[in-house]
Amino acid sequence: MKFGKIFKKQMVPEWVEAYVDYNGLKRILKQIRSHTQHSKLLTRVASTASHQAEALHRSFSGLSFHHRNSGGGGDIEDQVIKVDQQDDSDSRRNKLYKTKFLKKSDEFEECFFKKLDENLNKVNRFYREKVEEVLEEAGLLDKQMDALIALRVKVKKPDDASHLNLEKHPSDKVVVDDDTSSMRTPGSVNRDMVHGIDRTSIPEEEASHIVTDIVPVSHTDGEDGSGDKQDLHEILERVKMNDALESPMSTLKGFFGDSRNDEPISKKGLKKAEEQLRLVFSEFYQKLRRLKEYSFMNLLAFSKIMKKYEKIASRNASRNYMKTVDNSLIGSSDEVNRLLERVEVTFVKHFSSGNRREGMKCLRPKVKRERHRVTFFSGFFSGCSIALIVAVVFKIESRKLMEKDYGTAYMANIIPLYSLFGYIILHMLMYSANIYFWRLYRVNYTFIFGFKQGTELGYREVFLVSTGLSVLAFICFLLNLQFDMDWKMKVHNTLPEVIPLGLVTIVLFILLCPFNIIYRSSRVFFLRSLLHCICAPLYEVTLPDFFLADHLTSQVQAIRSLELFICYYGLGEYMQRQEKCHSHGVYNVFYFVVGVIPYWLRFLQIMRRKRISTRIQRSEIHADDHCSHHKNSF
Repeated sequence: MKFGKIFKKQMVPEWVEAYVDYNGLKRILKQIRSHTQHSKLLTRVASTASHQAEALHRSFSGLSFHHRNSGGGGDIEDQVIKVDQQDDSDSRRNKLYKTKFLKKSDEFEECFFKKLDENLNKVNRFYREKVEEVLEEAGLLDKQMDALIALRVKVKKPDDASHLNLEKHPSDKVVVDDDTSSMRTPGSVNRDMVHGIDRTSIPEEEASHIVTDIVPVSHTDGEDGSGDKQDLHEILERVKMNDALESPMSTLKGFFGDSRNDEPISKKGLKKAEEQLRLVFSEFYQKLRRLKEYSFMNLLAFSKIMKKYEKIASRNASRNYMKTVDNSLIGSSDEVNRLLERVEVTFVKHFSSGNRREGMKCLRPKVKRERHRVTFFSGFFSGCSIALIVAVVFKIESRKLMEKDYGTAYMANIIPLYSLFGYIILHMLMYSANIYFWRLYRVNYTFIFGFKQGTELGYREVFLVSTGLSVLAFICFLLNLQFDMDWKMKVHNTLPEVIPLGLVTIVLFILLCPFNIIYRSSRVFFLRSLLHCICAPLYEVTLPDFFLADHLTSQVQAIRSLELFICYYGLGEYMQRQEKCHSHGVYNVFYFVVGVIPYWLRFLQIMRRKRISTRIQRSEIHADDHCSHHKNSF
């Protein structure tokens, strides 16, 4: 595979504009090649005529020409180009690079190096911004880890919480290069704990709520390194458990004005905080790895494009320019590597009990492998579904069921029952197509929806479940037709009428099965999101809940089919083989109520989000008033 395709495949979708414009540089190289070939052709034609006349003159005059290879040329690489470095007018911390030719060059070569310098400056500027972000996040979330350690001691050893100190060893600090030390913020030094959260893929308002169980209330300026010990009691005084109103009880307490945060910290709350910080560690580690890969791929792109330039233009300028690239920020900064090492050490120490193998499994989860049996059974079930559809059609046509009076009534009764599975299968097929296009366009849906990496369903798995359900539904429908047609509706038997109910029972059993079979983690995730949708006002609205509630609005007919099942089997309509649910007034009322429920759930979610946004705005107003009060006091 060519490097251009590999380079595009390895790009982080959110950072595409910040990468080297490799294809644009290649287009300029093609122009240089065509211009060079045209110039060589003209030079060759002119030199051929001159050499013929000179050879004729030498042959008559007795002179002969002996080619002598002069070895006095030497290494002229440094004489081809010169790369100047200057300060950026917008930010003195950024360095701008500009290439000048020391030899004659054409306009295409000057355009190439101008674009190359622009890409180098762009990459360095973006890399510096991202390094500043991760350093700032490391400093801010370092306080979260200090608070977590303090809470661990308080919960597990409450008697020792008053006199224990937190040691800060100088060796735990990240040493930065002299040329990038200006990027450090006062709180960005990594001590024994360093972690953060990727805010590039989610909105700020969502990122601000990911780790909110442990909140440093205040931060004094005494942590400037003058003392290497912090009293655990002092830390606990500056820490509170922030109740984000994520549970029904906490929401009701907040509604009635009883949302106190001074309640004693329990082991359950500590465990929840540990799980959230573990997730933060993992996401921050992945961000650091993406940043490291961004640096490596851009350096490789510069190297590849300069080798192509040397080959086309026959100029030895690669070594000189690549030396400049290696000395730039993206080639010389080692902060990301050191942060990666500290994250690994800290995670292994505090979250995996010193077991490095288990810790690295959490930080570096294995990429989910596509299994061949999933593809095989997906195709097998698809073929079976098509064959069963053909069998159903031939069965109806061969018996001419639709031409008979009882046949029309029978189909009017049985088809609405099986339409429930048709809606579900169609929805799953559309969701499978969504996942396919998300992967095609490199949308990180696993992170966006909060799936645990390695357990998320791909489009093949969703397609397999939908085709498997379609095979099961068509088999049951074919059995219904077979039993009823063989008995020709003369012998009254309720067995065929119970088949749809049995199919619904099987589907519900699979969905609620507690055993680790048939994608248990995905089923639990779906049931949890469904519960949050039903109890929309009592739970904090997350993107999966919002997404599921939005899709439920397009499944109104499927929900009405469930109501039909309740009426058909609950009121005994199946005993008379007649669907008379619409003759019941209660059914007709609920028929319209059921259609409104999904939209009502969406409305409740919107109201919940509005209430949270109002609380955040009030908190910001109170914070501004508090700051202004302190300013006036001084």
